Amino acid sequence: MTTEKTATSPLPWLLLLLSVTTGLVDAISVLGLGKVFTANMTGNVVFLGFAASGAPSFKFAPYVFAITSFMIGALIAGQIGKRHAGSPLRRWLIIAASVEAILLWVAAGVAVGFDVTTQTPGSSVYIIIALTGIAMGFRNATIRQLKVPDLTTTVLTLTITGLAADSSFAGGTNPNWARRIGSVAAIFLGAAIGAWFVTHGGLVAPLILTGGLIFAGTLACALHPAASKPL
Repeated sequence: MTTEKTATSPLPWLLLLLSVTTGLVDAISVLGLGKVFTANMTGNVVFLGFAASGAPSFKFAPYVFAITSFMIGALIAGQIGKRHAGSPLRRWLIIAASVEAILLWVAAGVAVGFDVTTQTPGSSVYIIIALTGIAMGFRNATIRQLKVPDLTTTVLTLTITGLAADSSFAGGTNPNWARRIGSVAAIFLGAAIGAWFVTHGGLVAPLILTGGLIFAGTLACALHPAASKPL
C-alpha cells in the first residue's frame, strides 16, 4: 500500500483536523458517558484494572463495551480497506469519513434527551458508547493503513516521547517537530472545545460538530489531486 506523503499531500492537514475531533470524542465520552474512553483504549484497560480491584465508581461493563465496539469498528475497516487496496485514496477516505460521520450523527440523535448529570436513560449510555466506539475503531484502522508518520490522530504517548527523545537537547535533529507539536495542540484544542460543549449543553451539539468536521475536512482532502493516487 502506498500513499502520497510529500509536502503537497493534504493528508497531514486532514489528520490534524481528525486529531481535533479525537479531543472532542474524548470529552464526550469521559465527561458525558461516565469515565469511559471511546477513542483511546489504553485508558479503558487501565480503568478495567481499577474496576477489578473494586475501586469505587469504576464498573466493568462500560469499558468492556467500549473496547468491544472499538474492535468491531477496526475489524470492519480492516476488511473494507483490504478490498479497496489499489483504488484511489479519495474513495477510501470518503467511505471512512461517511461511516464515522453517520455513526456520530446517529449517536447525536440518541443523545437527545440524555441527562449527563444523572446518566439517564441508562440504555443511551451504552448505545452512544457503541456508536462512537465503532466510529473510532474504524478511524484508527483507517489511519493505520495510511501510515503517515507522527499523526496517529488518537494516541500521543509516542509523539511526546519523540519530541523529547529526538530533540536537539538529546542530540537529535528534531524530525517532524512541527507535525508532532501540531498533533498535541490539535487534541488539546478538541478536548477543550468538547469539554465546553458537554458541560454547557450536553452531548448533541459536540457529536454533530464532530461528525461535520470529519466529513467536511475529508471531502476537502478528497478534492485534492493527490487523493487520486492509489492506496
